[in-house]
Amino acid sequence: MQVGSDRARRSLAYLRHRISSGEWPINSRIPTETELMQLLGVGKTTVREAVRALATVGMLEPLPGIGTFVRSRVPVSNLLTDYIAEFSVADVLSYRRALEMEAAQRAALHRTDEQLAAMHRAITPGAEAESPFGIDRNKAPGQFHFLVMQAGGNSLLAGVYAGVVDALRRAINAGTVVHATDEETRRADHAVLLDALQAGDVAGAAHAMALHIDHDLVPADQVDASPAGWLASLALLQQN
Repeated sequence: MQVGSDRARRSLAYLRHRISSGEWPINSRIPTETELMQLLGVGKTTVREAVRALATVGMLEPLPGIGTFVRSRVPVSNLLTDYIAEFSVADVLSYRRALEMEAAQRAALHRTDEQLAAMHRAITPGAEAESPFGIDRNKAPGQFHFLVMQAGGNSLLAGVYAGVVDALRRAINAGTVVHATDEETRRADHAVLLDALQAGDVAGAAHAMALHIDHDLVPADQVDASPAGWLASLALLQQN
């Protein structure tokens, strides 16, 4: 991740800190180009250079006409994402389940009070949108899941997970993976998991995460669009 000028390097460091610290949550829209120019005291070219560098490593995603969004708290390997994307969505979702269950178990053992507080803030209704810039909803797992990964204390696990999320976002954009539940249910799932993490309950954390993952993102061809069919599909997915 290299940029040319000293101003661009300082700007990049500033942006990266806002992302890695969680001040700008996953899937949130960062300030506009003009706002960043005023905030950093630099010109348009410098801002664009810094944003482009972070987009290259998957931490930011510019969406023309909409804005630039935070996609990862850590750099994402394009090689890893491309490799993961070669597998079926069912395989990728299964792999995601394994990674998140391991992270939940580790987080139950290793999380700090500060990390726990950050997770509480992340699942508070409206908390992600404290920034005036907005949240890009339903674009793959968000801030809470990355915080659980971080609390697990395994940087390799977190790095691989970032690649999985990037691959899942591509699948969501392509319509091959969909959310099988609503935001309210996801928040309720997160609350159950958070209770287990707070209690240091390793088995409970793994179980809560598994139940959540099983009805969070699913292959699009496994979900019947009709209400009755949707409920039947969801019940079948939870049994598998």
